[in-house]
Order: sequence, then C-alpha cells, then structure tokens
Amino acid sequence: MESIKTASIKKHIDIFLCVVYYKHIEKVLCVKRNDVNMEINYAEYAKIFKVLSDPKRLKIIDMLSGGELCACKIQEEFHITQPTLSHDMKLLCDACLVIPRREGKWTHYSLNTERLNDVYKTLGVLIVPKEFQGLLDCKCSK
Repeated sequence: MESIKTASIKKHIDIFLCVVYYKHIEKVLCVKRNDVNMEINYAEYAKIFKVLSDPKRLKIIDMLSGGELCACKIQEEFHITQPTLSHDMKLLCDACLVIPRREGKWTHYSLNTERLNDVYKTLGVLIVPKEFQGLLDCKCSK
C-alpha cells in the first residue's frame, strides 16, 4: 500500500505532467515522463529561465496566451517606452518563446507553443524526482 506522502507526491506530479492548457488554441497536451527521451542542454535552458525570471516578461507571456497581440497593446499595459518593450521582446524572441510578425510599421507577437511545450517538458524532467519516475501513469484521455 502506498504511503500518504508517496500518494500525495504522485498526485502533484500527475497534475504537473499531464495537463498543459494553452488558452489561445484550446488544446490539452499530455506529457508522460516515460515519453520524454531527451538530452538536456543546461546552458540553453538556464538562458531561457533567466529570460522568464523577469515579472514583466512573464506577464507578456501570459498576455500572449490569449492570442496574438500588437506591440502597442503590450506597451499600453505596462506604460513603458518603446525601447524598453523592444528590449524585452528581443529577449523573448531570441529565446524562441515568442514569434514576431511584421505588418506595416507594427509588429505583432504570438507564443511559440512548440518551443514552450519543449520548455514545459524539460522543466518536468528537471523537477520530478527520479525515484518517482515509475509511479507516473497518465490518466488523461489523450
């Protein structure tokens, strides 16, 4: 019989690994630990997490989860100058987390959901204790 602590940890791991919800595409993706066969480039992911460590950039990611936005709408939300926004957007684009699209003099931004899903999978691999790897059974209806 599983201990209460093990059952609780397993429940939290299942919740973390089984559901990723992207509001703008209304799609649920399932990630199983056993499906993840990757070599982690620690330096690359450290840079990505550094980009995401800024509260403003995290809010930008959250805003873009609702769909594509013009730079002017993002700028209005933060009451910042265009050069400041450009700096943040360059960091997000360089990390391949955000995709820019030019339309005339305006730039529209959207999330790179494929890249964010890779980051999500890698984060799951990094934080789930290896001793619980065998406990994970995805119960979602993928």
